Amino acid sequence: MMLNPNQRRALLDEHYPAWVPMTVAQSLDARARQFPERPLVITDKRSYSYLDIQAWSRAIGAGLISRGVRPGDRVALIMANFPEFVAIKYAVARIGAVVVSVNYLLQGKEINYILEQSESSVLITMDHFRGRNYLADLDAILPGWRTGADKAGLPNLKEVIVLPVQGGSHDGVLHVQALAAAGAEADLTELSLRERNADPAACSDIMYTSGTTGMPKGAMLTHDMVLRSAYSSAYTRAFQDGRRIHFALPMYHVFGYVECLVACTFVGGAIVPHLAFDPCEMLDAAERHTVNEIVCVPTMTLKMIETAQDRGFDCPSLLTVFSSGGASPPTIWGDIRRFMKAPEVMTAYGMTETTASTTCTLPEGNDEHLLHSNGRLKLAGAAGDPGMDGLIAKYKTVDPFSGEDLPYGVAGELLARGLVVTKGYYKKPEETAASIEEDGWLHTGDLGTISAEGYLVLTGRIKETYRCGGEMVMPKEIEDLLNTHPRVAHSLVVGIPDPKMGEVGCVCVVPVKEGQPDPQELIDLCAEHLARFKVPRYVVFLTEQDIPVTATGRPQKFLLAEVAKRKVADSAAYRSTKPLKAPGIP
Repeated sequence: MMLNPNQRRALLDEHYPAWVPMTVAQSLDARARQFPERPLVITDKRSYSYLDIQAWSRAIGAGLISRGVRPGDRVALIMANFPEFVAIKYAVARIGAVVVSVNYLLQGKEINYILEQSESSVLITMDHFRGRNYLADLDAILPGWRTGADKAGLPNLKEVIVLPVQGGSHDGVLHVQALAAAGAEADLTELSLRERNADPAACSDIMYTSGTTGMPKGAMLTHDMVLRSAYSSAYTRAFQDGRRIHFALPMYHVFGYVECLVACTFVGGAIVPHLAFDPCEMLDAAERHTVNEIVCVPTMTLKMIETAQDRGFDCPSLLTVFSSGGASPPTIWGDIRRFMKAPEVMTAYGMTETTASTTCTLPEGNDEHLLHSNGRLKLAGAAGDPGMDGLIAKYKTVDPFSGEDLPYGVAGELLARGLVVTKGYYKKPEETAASIEEDGWLHTGDLGTISAEGYLVLTGRIKETYRCGGEMVMPKEIEDLLNTHPRVAHSLVVGIPDPKMGEVGCVCVVPVKEGQPDPQELIDLCAEHLARFKVPRYVVFLTEQDIPVTATGRPQKFLLAEVAKRKVADSAAYRSTKPLKAPGIP
């Protein structure tokens, strides 16, 4: 018989009466002592126990030490949801280095920027994935990478290590399997020393998100932030012992990494990760592996509901569907219960800079909160800050223009502060100063309200970013590219609602006097240079007078988005028929 949420939280309180700061790897080791033979990673081919992942990550860690990786070095990782991703994540944590997680949908130039800006000394990458050749990308951006003859473009990059997804070998290139066997006795001794002396307050991850200048910025997260956020998720969602979490979300994001992988370990649970999203395969695997929770973005949820409705779905073990990371139609929650038969349904709000979600609806909560809020401030149990009412983060609203604090229930810009809020962006002091105040309050760029009871409601955004299929898009990156077109005098990109992708891009173009560009030509230009989720869906043509601006002449994107929505609704916009792609969605 399943315990109710409060009973499940009481067991978590019993097992974790006080917070003990650890590194991510030390936390895994503690769970491996507690649940040695339980599965941690479940795939159709095989399962990996806690001891398996512990031993595998130690071997890779020793191998990295043998290649000269020092504490604090950045190790970039381009990898889908393979078991190797999990082992490498924990391996890098063991040796005191920092994982730079790279979105595998990015194009070569975008990857090059992250490798250069993060000053990564090692890159671990897949050779191929879903038709993409990552080694060919490296050949283009760094021609001498195989021989080390020319690394002028990336002077910090010392080594590239490859996971051969399609089998075979690459001459002169170290494979992940060989890396795990490379550690000598001295390397294992050094590994043990680093494990003992590891600092939970040290940076564990650099996660790249959109920057106000159009270039990505790396939010720095610590071991303790990751673990507190993950435990708070397990506590708020009231994990039972051994919870199995099923997802196709890429683990290079905090959603898949923190909310799924790390969170499940606190109850000796397991993840059932997918390399790519397919609704039929997801439902089949949920039944086959007796999963307890499915985690997804609304784009995925809607497809699974449709598939479950068509073919049926019988998974008695399923307790929870956690759907977050984008706009959702109000019917989605009832449809989850009706067609996926999940008794507990949740949604949340958060961002990379807050180490995953900071608000979440409760499994025992009122459905009104699902319909009309983004959840309440997350419960945290032992992970909470006693000086912050036991929370890991809190919010306030301020007037977007004056910066003055606003009372509960009054809409304004949402600011966040707490134990899981990043202290800054890697090597970007100006971006850090612009986003984070001296007393630690982070400007989220979102508009909303916060109630006295801690429930948050998003009402709009100040920031220009939008979320397509769960992926954050920075319009300026697209605008800078489009403004190079000879027939574009001025371009602005806004996000508008889309029933499948949550939001999609709409390009608002002021053409040169000589005439309009071909709209499909603009779409093709974006597709050539940018990841597919960044490629706009619509193009509209405007005059300069059509663009709403402030008194100082700055474009008002939130008003321009309304103009774009009307144009699309009135069929006055060009619509590209090329499909968009979000991570995990083929």
